[in-house]
Amino acid sequence: MILNDATRLFIETHIHDNIRQLALKKIPADVDKSLAFSQIEARQILSKKVPSWAANPDLLFPKHLSLEQCSSELTAKYKAKIVKTHCGAPPQPDNDDSHSTFIDLTGGLGIDSYFLSENFRNAYYVENQKELCELAENNFRVLGRKINVLNDDAKSFLDEIPCDPCQKSSWIFADPARRDAFNRKMVSLRDCSPDVVELQEKMLEVAEHILIKTSPMLDISLICSELKNIKEIHVVSVKNECKEILVLLERGFAGSIKIVCVNLRQDVISGQDEFCCFDDDEKNAVPVFADTIRKYLYEPNSSLMKAGVFRLVSQSFKIDKLHVNSHLYTSDNLIPDFPGRVFEVIAFSNFDKKVKKELLKDVKRASVVTRNFPLTANDLRKNLNLQESDDTFVFGTTMRDDKKVIILCEKHV
Repeated sequence: MILNDATRLFIETHIHDNIRQLALKKIPADVDKSLAFSQIEARQILSKKVPSWAANPDLLFPKHLSLEQCSSELTAKYKAKIVKTHCGAPPQPDNDDSHSTFIDLTGGLGIDSYFLSENFRNAYYVENQKELCELAENNFRVLGRKINVLNDDAKSFLDEIPCDPCQKSSWIFADPARRDAFNRKMVSLRDCSPDVVELQEKMLEVAEHILIKTSPMLDISLICSELKNIKEIHVVSVKNECKEILVLLERGFAGSIKIVCVNLRQDVISGQDEFCCFDDDEKNAVPVFADTIRKYLYEPNSSLMKAGVFRLVSQSFKIDKLHVNSHLYTSDNLIPDFPGRVFEVIAFSNFDKKVKKELLKDVKRASVVTRNFPLTANDLRKNLNLQESDDTFVFGTTMRDDKKVIILCEKHV
């Protein structure tokens, strides 16, 4: 895949154009139309996901599917932070033993390979699609990162590696594909490709640490039953949307699993909410249940919801839970560092025929949310005859006595 000058200029000129409309126009003969369109589309997709790569005119990108499945720049940097935390100082040129080797078994677009490899002296990108390997070689060269690119599949590559138990600083990263040949979503790691459940023992012979990226749709308890030597599980959200679950394995580890729930907002250092606990903490937590709605209402972010630490949230922040299955909380005193959304309660009432005439008599627009409620948010909005708005919020939920309530509130700034 080579960009001639005319194609490069065409891409730069039309980088923000609508592809469908552009296809109807006459394209100069010296422009590689197919290549130009694919690169424009790719850069538009990546402009928010991986902005530093999208802005580089010398990088080349593959078909649409690989772009959809690749990590974002923000989540890739978070993975690099995990590795750096365990590795310590960055590799030194005069130290042959420093953080010896990093292997990405599922190279793909190379986003994770690029950001993770900065922590290591030697790095390998392994990918079974030849086209992606060719693009990765070009992109790593343009970005000035020395990474060995190998066109191979994960299992074959691992079978060929001599196991060296002295490689205490080696890491393997894997992001198994989560759809099969018929584009069906997988529900178990065993259904993904490569099968990291089958390969985990071999991977831990090769490297002391394994970092596995899994779908946010996978059940964490199932992940724990399928994988061994789990040291940490990171549930990663971006702007309150759960994006991925990262599983850190360590050779020989047999202790309690650390659970890290993180919500990234703008960067991996300061722009994030983080809540840490261990796998037994939720089981042993003793929540307090609310007898009424108090001044503040709390909704945990999506990472905490995915991790299922509902009892622990009540205990840790000393806030009252509304119901065992209503994952909302309340308190009289503000918890300023709560990892989620915080609302100031205006009023509340039972969900009955009077709610529209009394509680919501002056409310025409509101953002509607339901938690443990018989109606969906859309159905409740229709029932209450409310238009969408981000200024006022209406929650439909259930209290500990199983009474259905409507809570009118506004977001705390």
